[in-house]
Amino acid sequence: MIKLSPSLLAADFSNLKGDIGAAEKAGAQYLHLDVMDGIFVPNISFGVPVIKALRKCTDMVFDTHLMITDPIRYIDAFASCGSDIITFHYEACEDRNAVIDKIHSLGLRAGMSIKPGTAPEVLDGYFDKLDLILIMSVEPGFGGQKFMPSCLPKLEYCAKKIAALSHPCDLEVDGGINLSNVGEVISAGCDTVVAGSSVFGAPDISDAVRSFLQK
Repeated sequence: MIKLSPSLLAADFSNLKGDIGAAEKAGAQYLHLDVMDGIFVPNISFGVPVIKALRKCTDMVFDTHLMITDPIRYIDAFASCGSDIITFHYEACEDRNAVIDKIHSLGLRAGMSIKPGTAPEVLDGYFDKLDLILIMSVEPGFGGQKFMPSCLPKLEYCAKKIAALSHPCDLEVDGGINLSNVGEVISAGCDTVVAGSSVFGAPDISDAVRSFLQK
């Protein structure tokens, strides 16, 4: 069974507790938290205060995706507010090992993400240290974009690398995922699926979660 990580960006912000509760009760294991700074991506979302408040509402794994420049500056803050996994972008910093080490030093799982235009080979020096690889199947920064099939060979590449590791590592995909194309990413090796509008924008959140988990 895949792990499902519904994206908070697509939830009803006037009813976050209710939407998250429905997803959790239906079996969603992770909650995907997209943090944007308006610099690394041309949009601003939410930050530490929102995540801290939500931590009181759910036991879901907080899958925090930092779409921010120089992420090491904020690792402490996102650890202290309740994140379980902190994923940063390969393209957002130079000393990536320092960021990974910082996340691990706080007892959290470390993830790294790449944009659609970045080749998966850039991850080769990091697989051994990572707990999650996130392949973007849309350009980061905005929800509701169309899925890019060009992510599929990247998933296949990373799945082979992960299979050779001596420790568990999630292979996650984010962007334009719905019930029509989720089978493609699973077949390519993905085991953790981020879904936004196809879960929180569905007529029935619980039914949507269960439908994903049956794939």
